[in-house]
Amino acid sequence: MSTTHEERAALAQEVTAAATLVELIDAHLYMPFPFRRNPQEQAAAAGVDHWLRVTGLSDEPGVADMISRTRPAELASYNSPDADPGILRLVALQIAYQFVFDDRAEEVGRHRPGQLLPMLCESVAVLRDGAPPSTPLGAALSDLYRQIRERCTPAQAARWAWKSREYVHGLLYEAVAQAHPSPPRSWLCTSIRSLTAGVEPFYPLCEAAQPCELTSGELHHPLMRRLSRLSADAAVWIPDLFSAVKEQRSGEMINLALAYQRAQHCSLPVAVTSAIQQINRTIREFETLCAQIEPELSPSGVGYVEGMAGWIRGCYYWSRTVPRYADAAAPALP
Repeated sequence: MSTTHEERAALAQEVTAAATLVELIDAHLYMPFPFRRNPQEQAAAAGVDHWLRVTGLSDEPGVADMISRTRPAELASYNSPDADPGILRLVALQIAYQFVFDDRAEEVGRHRPGQLLPMLCESVAVLRDGAPPSTPLGAALSDLYRQIRERCTPAQAARWAWKSREYVHGLLYEAVAQAHPSPPRSWLCTSIRSLTAGVEPFYPLCEAAQPCELTSGELHHPLMRRLSRLSADAAVWIPDLFSAVKEQRSGEMINLALAYQRAQHCSLPVAVTSAIQQINRTIREFETLCAQIEPELSPSGVGYVEGMAGWIRGCYYWSRTVPRYADAAAPALP
């Protein structure tokens, strides 16, 4: 992430007369995937509200307000515009659960890192061993896992559980980084962010949305593995742009734009522009590899890749207007 003085000067010139971060992002981010939404979005939103009430999560302090500010069903709709109602509902429930879980882990990890361990261990036990839950969060995860097993094949459900455990472990790494007196190096920040993104656990649902299971050759193709990494990174780095103001104010460190700001000792708009350039390279590589692998894929394999692309598109259009990131639309750049 290091740049020369001349490169930083050129970046500063690229920061146009945009009045807000949203305008700056819109002017420079490469987004080849057009806006789309699922016609079943409202039904999915109602399903999220019902599930949160049934599991008791909506009774937890701050959850109802957080859900209204994050709009999980809207993000699911933008990410999965072609999904059938059952898959769309699962995607929306999982997004809602991860928002609740992530916010709770962030709060506990920042103030009492040691108390994060029981919460994470319960999740791992549910996902790995099918252990009975002891908290409302654990019960919600157990119910979500049950629904995943009912809708997905055993192999897809196993991949979902594996990727979900990886996400849980990532939250512990984030807490350690936040508790350390020195900010993490840029490469550590992006490494942790790839785990806490929570995007890859959704890819088994992209598989389940296809008419046939993907072959082992398709799933484990080197280009497919690279596409998975590129799409997950781009999908989570885009919200990092829009959340940079909020996270800067709250002292968060695991954010791509803020990592650039620390590394380059520059203004936030210049750091955001640097992060956009990295995202643009990632999306262009994703496009290139899609074109290379498509002739080798079955129709289900093509649909699976389109599902990964949907997360890049969806996270962008959702981030632009979601109340959670309203600071990015402030009248003046910070």
